[in-house]
Amino acid sequence: MSDPARGTGVVERLRAAGCVFAEEEAAMLLAAAPGPAELDLMVERRASGLPLEHVVGWAEFAGLRIAVGPGVFVPRRRTGFLVERAVALAAPGALCVDLCCGSGAAAAVLLDRVEGAEVHASDVEPAAVDCARRNVGPRGGRVYEGDLFAPLPPELRGRVEVLVANVPYVPSGDIGLLPPEAREHEPLVTLDGGPDGLDVLRRVAAGAPEWLAPGGHLLVETSERQAGRAVEAVSAHGLEARLATCEELHATVLVATRAG
Repeated sequence: MSDPARGTGVVERLRAAGCVFAEEEAAMLLAAAPGPAELDLMVERRASGLPLEHVVGWAEFAGLRIAVGPGVFVPRRRTGFLVERAVALAAPGALCVDLCCGSGAAAAVLLDRVEGAEVHASDVEPAAVDCARRNVGPRGGRVYEGDLFAPLPPELRGRVEVLVANVPYVPSGDIGLLPPEAREHEPLVTLDGGPDGLDVLRRVAAGAPEWLAPGGHLLVETSERQAGRAVEAVSAHGLEARLATCEELHATVLVATRAG
């Protein structure tokens, strides 16, 4: 849709609703809407607070278009750094697992960037699993519904070379400080990391040594203020931990390795 007047009207409506990047969002909505009636409905949904990615049905992530939908965690730009580190550590043909996979964005990138990779993913949220299967299945990966490692095929134990776990790490007391888009439209289970934000990480760290191959890596996104305690959490289970940071994306990634 290329009507300049309509485009200007969309920008004004989005600005009035408090959308900071109204021009960019208007361009996405205009491109996605098949007609004026659909555009008006999409702008109304966005103005009501629904995440833009849920309105248009996809998110751009690490150069890929990832399908998302209502009730599914929207992959964040900073998480691209986590996946970048994972791709760098994955040799051709690597066996990779994406826990707390959400839309399956990390798994999709691993399949896209690592030649011959075998990728498995899991999530506890049914809506996320359905969405992940749309993103991961066509690329040759497999997605399972269940809690962390529980639904994975037993034959993967001791063989996983790269384990990505984008666990929830927001402390429970900080959930109310999140933008409305997140706290009102994304599942709480994908955000709430417990009292100190590290509850799920501790569970992943406890199970990781059983699933990782010797020399295999666990990669987890965390926050700068939690980094020290996150290192302690994985080190308690015999994993060798180091931190990687990206100032541009304000991203902190914990890389923990099982001894060879």
